[in-house]
Amino acid sequence: MLQSLFIQNYALIDTLDIRFDTGFSVITGETGAGKSIILGAIGLLLGQRADTKAIKKGASRCTIEAHFQIGNYHMEDFFERNDLTYDPECILRREVMASGKSRAFINDTPAPLSLMKELGEMLIDVHSQHQNLLLNTEGFQLNVVDIIAQDAALLTEYGKCFAQYRSSSKALAEAIATAEKNRADEDYIRFQLEQFAEIGLKEGEQEELEQEAETLSHAEDIKSGLYHVDALLAGDEGGILVNLKEAQNRLHDLNSIYPPTEELSERLESCYIELKDIEHEISNQSEEVEFNPQRLDYVNERLNQLYTLQQKHHVDTVAELMSIEQSFQEKLHAITSADDRIAELTAQKEKDYARVMEVAGRLTNVRTEAARRIEKGMKEYLVPLGIPNVQFVVELTPRKEPDAYGADCVNFLFSANKNGVLQNVASVASGGEIARVMLSIKAMIAGAVKLPTIIFDEIDTGVSGQIAERMAHIMQEMGNRERQVISITHLPQIAALGSNHYKVYKQDDEQGTTSHIRQLTPDERVEEIAHMLSGATLTEAAINNAKALLKH
Repeated sequence: MLQSLFIQNYALIDTLDIRFDTGFSVITGETGAGKSIILGAIGLLLGQRADTKAIKKGASRCTIEAHFQIGNYHMEDFFERNDLTYDPECILRREVMASGKSRAFINDTPAPLSLMKELGEMLIDVHSQHQNLLLNTEGFQLNVVDIIAQDAALLTEYGKCFAQYRSSSKALAEAIATAEKNRADEDYIRFQLEQFAEIGLKEGEQEELEQEAETLSHAEDIKSGLYHVDALLAGDEGGILVNLKEAQNRLHDLNSIYPPTEELSERLESCYIELKDIEHEISNQSEEVEFNPQRLDYVNERLNQLYTLQQKHHVDTVAELMSIEQSFQEKLHAITSADDRIAELTAQKEKDYARVMEVAGRLTNVRTEAARRIEKGMKEYLVPLGIPNVQFVVELTPRKEPDAYGADCVNFLFSANKNGVLQNVASVASGGEIARVMLSIKAMIAGAVKLPTIIFDEIDTGVSGQIAERMAHIMQEMGNRERQVISITHLPQIAALGSNHYKVYKQDDEQGTTSHIRQLTPDERVEEIAHMLSGATLTEAAINNAKALLKH
């Protein structure tokens, strides 16, 4: 329940601080006095877009703060789920800076605007005249049916099933599209794999071939160089090994007369053995290296095959080519196994569809029951509201395909005449009839949902007299200890039935024009309603009439 509203530096408002009570309250005031400004401020608490033009001229920011009593509405889960501190007195605050920045707070904790909007819609419902346009939209009508059906749990179950069905449908569509594309590429893929098969890639082959080509291309230089080194090491005249062996023998001969030469002799022997081994290996390699033109041609041809394939596929290594070959093999496998995969996904989609339709059928059943209750309830409301021969039908027809909200199309059909042709409600109802239809729908919704506060902005448009009084009685019945109803009205019959009466008015001073709101005393109510009856000039008859309305 809305306990208080504080507005500062918003449009024509300097500072406004007003408290509200339970039950049915009315707000009156001349056109342009600022009633829409107050609704605009409340709209900011409901997550509406902030416009810096709404900040009062000369101010750096505007602030809107509302206090709600939520102790009776079991909202603890919402606060726990969103990591917010729960308090039976909930405070929503919105600040809009002249720079264009905006901040939202829930119980003095900064919160995303989307979260404030979600909470605000649980606390307060503002029905403005433009909402009457929603009456002919299927989404609004279906929402009304679901609220009366109280099928939230079933809708959640359906939503999960539909999400699974949509996922399997998407997977199947993608698999079919991929299969069609791959089949179009099948000849190309097979041709590429034949080329890879002909070449027969081997890991590390390119590096080995490149080294072999280098060796074969310089075979004579290599062989000549190795032979020369071998001659230096083991030549009969002046070879290193001959001289080293002779030096080692000389040192060995000195061992008996000069002991330090023993270690030197052993070290030279080690060198000799190592060099002898090196010379032997050089000699063998010298024998192995041969100039083989045929082998060089083969190696170069093989390398050219590899290089050509790499250039074709824009890679630099055999490893990358092997990866591409693997990819082609996987694509070919996907093509050959696509039918099995598509069959599997088709079966899954059909299973998910059957589940969707099963839950949708249950949803249709509870909606059908709710539709009959709505039809009965609308007649009970509308007949006393001056439409004695009303026909109101909630038409449920199956959709061609289920959507995210079920398998039902909903259409509200209306006729004010006994034998009139039923047509879409917004197409045939007059402005006054639409107002009465919307009030009746809101009254039924209020009975099904524990919504703390409902604000009607001129719901009485197009009606007057006794019908307006009956509409006021409906709003009066909607307001109780657990719900408050606030009606912004221009009709004295409605204003007189409010438990609390607030007036919006403007004042002019040297600084400019400002809007204000205050709760009227009993005497002030008589005067305000008398003005609503007779206009600017108060007459004795108007005062007496106002007193009679209030007394009644």
